[in-house]
Amino acid sequence: MVATETFIIQGYSFTAVSVFLPKTTLLTISNDKGYIMCGALDVELLNTRLADRKIIAGRAVGVKTIEDLLYAPLESVTLEAEKIGITKGMIGEEALLKMI
Repeated sequence: MVATETFIIQGYSFTAVSVFLPKTTLLTISNDKGYIMCGALDVELLNTRLADRKIIAGRAVGVKTIEDLLYAPLESVTLEAEKIGITKGMIGEEALLKMI
């Protein structure tokens, strides 16, 4: 099953997607500029083999809900995310607001 939700952070719209799989749930929150995601995100792949795409993204581990993803510190971020001020340790909500 897949669930989507649109929500507002400080007046800006974001889309949350939860993909419920056997024994795991994939979580992501995005806008048209970038996204944050659960531990399934391979930041190294985005920084190397997909570097030409210039993906702005961050990864949080140990999250089980969209709310967890919003308030968890990012464990890793892409090089493109760093260019706009998103850093490792920043909570998800702060990172999303940098993507405005």
